[in-house]
Amino acid sequence: MFTNFPKSRPPLPPEYQEIYMRHYQENRAGESKASALSQRLEAWMHRKVAEDTRHARSQFATLEIGAGTLNHLPYEPSTSPYDIVEPMTWLYESSALLARVRNKYRDIEEVPANIRYDRIISIATFEHIENLPTVVAKSALLLNEGGALRVGIPSEGALAWRLAWTFTTGLEFRLRYGLAYGVLMRHEHVNIAREIRQVLEHFFRLVKIKVFGITESLSFYQVLCCSEPNLQKCEDFLKTNPSNKL
Repeated sequence: MFTNFPKSRPPLPPEYQEIYMRHYQENRAGESKASALSQRLEAWMHRKVAEDTRHARSQFATLEIGAGTLNHLPYEPSTSPYDIVEPMTWLYESSALLARVRNKYRDIEEVPANIRYDRIISIATFEHIENLPTVVAKSALLLNEGGALRVGIPSEGALAWRLAWTFTTGLEFRLRYGLAYGVLMRHEHVNIAREIRQVLEHFFRLVKIKVFGITESLSFYQVLCCSEPNLQKCEDFLKTNPSNKL
């Protein structure tokens, strides 16, 4: 069922490559009006993902996939240990929150097979991952018994989400650079929300969905809480599929 994975990211035209790094940094830092608004809306995902920590014991092992600038950590209580996977190390190297992180990995492949987590979380990352089934299968195998995978994603592929970025970040991007933001979005978001849900439902027996909106198709963001992994499916998939980098 995953014949379309791993995805192939469409290349960026030269004029986009010239501004990509600067735009990415400004967007993650919320330095423009549109990106600041986007971060305020994304806070819903951070709060929902962190809900399970309200009554957590102090030793509550967490792995965050796609930790970026560590902007999720302020929503987390002081549970530990807290490990991260983030290939772009320059995003977090100067963060004051780095002291809260135990282990830093560039790829999920680097996480030792004998480590287990009570929860694995990810916010606004799964839409970017080209080899998503591999990452989800490996995540499931890293969970303690009773553990959960909690994923926040934009409702990519839904009309409400497209209208939201078109008239905010997209409009700002066109006014600033004279370029279509859709080209950048197609490069970044290789997975739509429906595909992500299907991958999660394949490897987990229980997937609960919360939406920031009315329905999945009329929402801006979604949080998927996944538990009861089918470990045999995960192992079988990884045996028959080559390992690809995050």
